Amino acid sequence: MKKILIIEDNNDIRENIAEILELAGYDCLTAPDGKQGIEMAQSELPDLIICDIMMPELDGYGVLHILNKKEDTARIPFIFLTAKTERADMRKGMVMGADDYITKPFDDTELLDAIETRFRKTELAGKEYSQGAEGIKDFIRDIKDMLHYVEDKELHKFRTYRKKNDIYRAGDYPHHLYYIQQGKIKTFRTNHEGKELITGIYSEGDFLGYEAILKDQTFSDHSMAMEDSELLIIPREVFMQLILSNKEIATKFIQILSQKVDEKEEQLLHLAYNTVRQRTAEALITLNAKVADEEHKLRISREDLSNMVGTATESVIRVISDFKEEGLLEAKGGNLIIKDLNKLEQIMKWHIAR
Repeated sequence: MKKILIIEDNNDIRENIAEILELAGYDCLTAPDGKQGIEMAQSELPDLIICDIMMPELDGYGVLHILNKKEDTARIPFIFLTAKTERADMRKGMVMGADDYITKPFDDTELLDAIETRFRKTELAGKEYSQGAEGIKDFIRDIKDMLHYVEDKELHKFRTYRKKNDIYRAGDYPHHLYYIQQGKIKTFRTNHEGKELITGIYSEGDFLGYEAILKDQTFSDHSMAMEDSELLIIPREVFMQLILSNKEIATKFIQILSQKVDEKEEQLLHLAYNTVRQRTAEALITLNAKVADEEHKLRISREDLSNMVGTATESVIRVISDFKEEGLLEAKGGNLIIKDLNKLEQIMKWHIAR
């Protein structure tokens, strides 16, 4: 049974809310002021807190501020209850970390809907989904059931791209988020002479296109299938609803985006200071993690590999030949097979770099 703490200085309102919630099957705790509410929150650790804003001694803003500083209570969902309806007051509460805002007077249904929605969001944030498109579709269905805005037809929109087909091109507006169900995709940029620099390699389970959507800008790079691929197409509007409706979901994509920024900075550093030998080793290690099979077998053209390394194809071919002579790689049937991953990692880290 979910435990809910009600912090409200008006006895009638506090008792009325408790009665409604108990009839709905919740276990209720009550506090008549902010100080007692904080003590009870820390000792009882409820599943959700409903708190009035205008209270003597310590108002609702103060309660939220103190609870957010405590590790045990910072993640408890928090709903403000108030007669104040000014936009600035609502914005202040949400900026401080409140999860919802209910204004007085309210009816039973409005109160229960707000609580149930918050619990569904919390469950959604902690729910684990299977890998692949089915997991993504289940995720979107859960959002749809909670917010009632996605039509079922949007959840089955797959598109097949043949090898060397464009997914999108630099300058295109981002109408969709792409999820790779099967295949391999590269993103790259070109200079005025048409030379490519590969900025990313993506495979099953990866997302494409969310950076441009979040920035509300056109794509800054090109995206192309490296082999026959199948992508799940998620409309931009659906993705934005997911981000704006749930801070936990937004946090996950921000973490992915931050990781990509770190990777890009590391790539620039290596392009500036690492040798071709080191950069080739790093590219092979990256490909091994992203697209290799269980036998460390890679299928990539020498041209694409050189575009990842950021140097001429001839230079990469010479390094690959050296690696084969040293027993680090083997060429078989058009594939490269990594034979000594540890030594490649040593080369990348300068230990035995030439």
